[in-house]
Amino acid sequence: MSPMTLLLQSDQSPKGTPLSISNISWMASVPYLMAVLFEFSIAMIGDIVGRKFTLLFLAITNVACWILKLSSMEVWAFILARAMVGFTMSGVYVICPLYTKEISEDSIRGFLGTLLIFFQTSGNLFLYIIGDLLSYRAVLWVCFAMPAVYILVIFFMPESPSFLLKKGKFDEALKVLAWLRCRPLDDPSLKQELDIVVKEQKADSDSSHFALKAILQDKILFRAFRIAVLVSLAREVCGSCPVLNFAGEIFALSSQGGGLALLTSNQQAMVLGFVQVCGALLASSVVELTGRKPLFVVTAVVSGLSMCLLASWFLARELGVTLSPWIPVTTLCLTIFCDSSGIQPVSVVIMSEMFSYKFRGTVMAASMTLASVAAFLQMRFFKPLANSVGIHVSFYFFGAVCLLSALYVILVLPETKLRTVEEIQHDLKTKKEKRKELEMKKTWETENETITKF
Repeated sequence: MSPMTLLLQSDQSPKGTPLSISNISWMASVPYLMAVLFEFSIAMIGDIVGRKFTLLFLAITNVACWILKLSSMEVWAFILARAMVGFTMSGVYVICPLYTKEISEDSIRGFLGTLLIFFQTSGNLFLYIIGDLLSYRAVLWVCFAMPAVYILVIFFMPESPSFLLKKGKFDEALKVLAWLRCRPLDDPSLKQELDIVVKEQKADSDSSHFALKAILQDKILFRAFRIAVLVSLAREVCGSCPVLNFAGEIFALSSQGGGLALLTSNQQAMVLGFVQVCGALLASSVVELTGRKPLFVVTAVVSGLSMCLLASWFLARELGVTLSPWIPVTTLCLTIFCDSSGIQPVSVVIMSEMFSYKFRGTVMAASMTLASVAAFLQMRFFKPLANSVGIHVSFYFFGAVCLLSALYVILVLPETKLRTVEEIQHDLKTKKEKRKELEMKKTWETENETITKF
């Protein structure tokens, strides 16, 4: 939204008349409202028809969005097209992490999981650049071309082995896994990997048919679910969402009264996009070295402190105190860097790692639904609230969320790097539950030994 917001609200608006703040707020927020409505539907479709064909369906919806924007300049068309973006967005954040986890080896699943954020941030930067260089319709044609090409490419991708096993297609799953691992079909490690997935799915069959009901009834699953939801909310309410969508306006506001003459507001936002891509690259490089938990904590703390400094800069300006105009640029860049290098990728990766096949889709859908509600409220009311209570209040709030989320992760989140679902969920048990489990295990071993002797 950022490159187009300034254009659509200017006297040179391609619509002919500038769009109002209300129009822009609805365009920015409606995708998250649609995500709220369709998160669970996409998860169900992914479980019924498979990950691959769900991704194909989402790409077709994305193509339709750009066709609508190319066909009409009416406000209703803008909002409807953005609503279709929300449908695609909701599916991407549910299905892509699931598909990635289910085709990945444990040693690289964290790295591959962070690529979702890398490509998202690369897309942001790409839009900042072409939005500054190309005409309005040229931008739309470029955006139309990308999902159109994707539709052709996705046909050559395999279905998830986990989904194939769920449908009882063991031989096909073996062929897909052999292709993914670049190994011969008779490699014993392939069957061992599939056996682990089969064992996991059989264990799931003992729980309630309804995944969400089973999660709510099981203490350990519910604790893992609660962590996933809160970390997802932290990701959405850390401030990156409104900052990225309204970056141009925020920089324009910070530049008033002797601002930064070297760059336009949109070019400053471009710098923000570049920093975001650098952060995502860092996440891909270090997530397997540092682990999920330390990476999240460090980036959340730095992001929180940066937000508080930015809020203080705006507050000082309102009080008539002149501070360096580079503070907003520096703090926003630091915040976005931390968001893309830790807060976002880690929150996505751990959700796919903490749950077995049966619960992954439901957990992703539920956590993304709640996160989308938070994002919708931010995007709909960020500008009106910033105008009424002061933009510094918003950034103090975002800073507090980052710092509190870091503390929460330190206290409750188990490390998920290179660990199985069973090992991760064992860490979520209390000392009393672990002691009871150990006693039961010893009792069972004693009884089994006695029976054997008899």
